[in-house]
Amino acid sequence: MNVLLGISGGIAAYKTPELVRRLRERGAEVQIVMTSSAEEFVTETALQAVSGRPIRSNLWDKEAEAAMSHIELARWADVLLIAPATAEIMARLASGAASDLLTTICLATRAPIAIAPAMNHVMWANPAVQKNRETLAERGIHILGPDSGSQACGETGEGRMLDPDEIAAIVSGLQVDAGATALLACKTVLITAGPTREPIDPVRFITNRSSGKMGYAIAAAAQQQGAQVVLISGPVAITAPRGVIVHEVQTAQEMYDTTHVHIRNADIFIATAAVADYRPVAVAAHKIKKNEQSMSIELVRTPDILTSVAALESGPFTVGFAAETENLREYALGKLRRKNLDMIVANLVGAGCGFDRDDNAVEVFWQGGEQAFATDSKVELARRIVKLVAERCAIT
Repeated sequence: MNVLLGISGGIAAYKTPELVRRLRERGAEVQIVMTSSAEEFVTETALQAVSGRPIRSNLWDKEAEAAMSHIELARWADVLLIAPATAEIMARLASGAASDLLTTICLATRAPIAIAPAMNHVMWANPAVQKNRETLAERGIHILGPDSGSQACGETGEGRMLDPDEIAAIVSGLQVDAGATALLACKTVLITAGPTREPIDPVRFITNRSSGKMGYAIAAAAQQQGAQVVLISGPVAITAPRGVIVHEVQTAQEMYDTTHVHIRNADIFIATAAVADYRPVAVAAHKIKKNEQSMSIELVRTPDILTSVAALESGPFTVGFAAETENLREYALGKLRRKNLDMIVANLVGAGCGFDRDDNAVEVFWQGGEQAFATDSKVELARRIVKLVAERCAIT
């Protein structure tokens, strides 16, 4: 796989040597094209060392352009990735400008183009930037992120470039997906993701550590395989893939109700959400004051979404998830049989695994079969899981 990596002038450019390493670990050849402003943040020497190729940056390089090198590079690339993609480079791409080597190649290539935006959160929220994002997405450019969190400027919000390993995992699938038959074409996939929040009073609730990353990665992978994706999401700090239909919920009951509104149209149901098993019987109308040395809260079971879907007559192919701290295989197989599922994806959670991470390892079980996936990014695992689900769904 040939990846042409365009680097534009943002502080996140300091992460690009690591990105090159991650791409090459996945078997890619990487040719780097820099803008002039990118040279202020990362050196050609470092990038040439990790890529093993001379760095290109000048459209007017007489020696290279004597052989129409920008056309040669445009044809060489299987995927063109711009990371980081600044507000400026997004504006140039949206307008069709070709003022430098990188944007000229973007106009001249037939390869899939992906950009990983990186900028201050206020810049990212600017209507002009969002309009450019919409324009680029409508033209088929893949928008990778951005992520949310602390930024180099000291502020916090949406605008961070995705982690290099996550970008590498997504990009590694683009060329494969572009040349492959969509496994889920004409299918509707309904996915639940994230945690639920069960209120105790107006300021407190019962929840769990689910980030929603696995569910959102599953949604993106299903969409890449041609599915119409409906995502029912608990409260998370993730931007859904463009084109995915999202319904935001808070409680287990809301997730249950929303699932059953949309389940009739689903061919496949994938329940990645970490739904609360119990909720308070009564919710206090006002904040509970700290008056007593101890207090108790009576809890009652929440509705079992997965069991209810699996029990539907002529229901969808149903996939459950099981997060366990011990006895992974035993508990997963028990849940598979007890809930009458078509498939279950199980992983260990606890210290150093499962929650609050961008990687994971899973074991997948179905009646009469199983497959283990070693530790990898959640993006890559999602792609493999969706492929397996599509294969099993076609068989059954």
